[in-house]
Amino acid sequence: MKIILTGGGTAGHVTPHLAIIPRLLQDGWEIHYVGTENGMEKDIMGKVPGITYHAIPAGKLRRYLSSKNITDIGRTLKGVKESRRIIEEVKPDIVFSKGGYVGLPVVVAARMKGVPALIHESDMTSGLANKLCKPFAKALLTTFPETAKSAGKKGVYVGAPIREELFRGDRDRGLKTFGFTQDRPVLLVMGGSSGAQAINRAARGILDELTGIFQVLHICGNGNLDDLYERTPGYVQAEYLNEEMADALTMADVVVSRAGSNSICELLALRKPTLLIPYPTEASRGDQVVNAFSFMRRGFARVLEQKDMTGETLLSKILEVYHDRGELIECMMREPTHDGSGKIIENIYKYAKK
Repeated sequence: MKIILTGGGTAGHVTPHLAIIPRLLQDGWEIHYVGTENGMEKDIMGKVPGITYHAIPAGKLRRYLSSKNITDIGRTLKGVKESRRIIEEVKPDIVFSKGGYVGLPVVVAARMKGVPALIHESDMTSGLANKLCKPFAKALLTTFPETAKSAGKKGVYVGAPIREELFRGDRDRGLKTFGFTQDRPVLLVMGGSSGAQAINRAARGILDELTGIFQVLHICGNGNLDDLYERTPGYVQAEYLNEEMADALTMADVVVSRAGSNSICELLALRKPTLLIPYPTEASRGDQVVNAFSFMRRGFARVLEQKDMTGETLLSKILEVYHDRGELIECMMREPTHDGSGKIIENIYKYAKK
């Protein structure tokens, strides 16, 4: 059997595929991935053994008026044409999209060629790409039950796909990899796959205070390394982590993170005390704010909104999370881990043509 996977733009639309790919390969599926030529999805999925990568043009989906919308509509239509060609060549039994603007032309083309398509929404509220894809898809699989309910007959609650390798991390190996020691706690700062300038600036602004307490691993995003801090004792910066991510998460005593659904569900599964700094509503559709405060209400994390973030408030909140880590872990321990990987696989078999 053959499957086309798609999704891109951010790591949240790409890395969840890594949770289901091993099972699909084990079951003998032929796997193809459709993404853009220069997107991060190519950097991630192009290196996965057993995957054939196809590049198409795709236009960015904007919620605001812009002259670029006209040219990007043209790119999306070209993407539909290229996706049709790929589907005719591959002859897949099903298409599975994790969202992002590259998924739209693939799902539309699948409908045109009579190939069933599934889409998965990670956040509480659907993104624009998935909203546009929904009429062309057989089902909308969701991380949150509320999202499935609001989606009507097509909504199916499955949970978040969790990568198995995250549970195989080793603290000692992580400490050795990043040159840390056993006798001091580790703070992991993550700004998102493409980095978060606000978090980067605030964290580096209090680096002396942080490294006086913690050993700091800072994932700062592509192009955001700063030579000024390269030799700071107790501080290691990296643009992005792949194989080392499981060890990094396992060794972390406290995490600072954005509030994308995939990331926070993984942190919940790993029982990591976390300070969430969601993307503000002015810069996004507000899904991360909803995610963050949902986790805070359930006792899984603390929240600091970006508009309130200064060096002083960031340091105070990090110390609060470290002080309350036992309470946070206890709340997370009471929450069953909902790994959606198995249910996604079930639905792939259910809707596949053969």
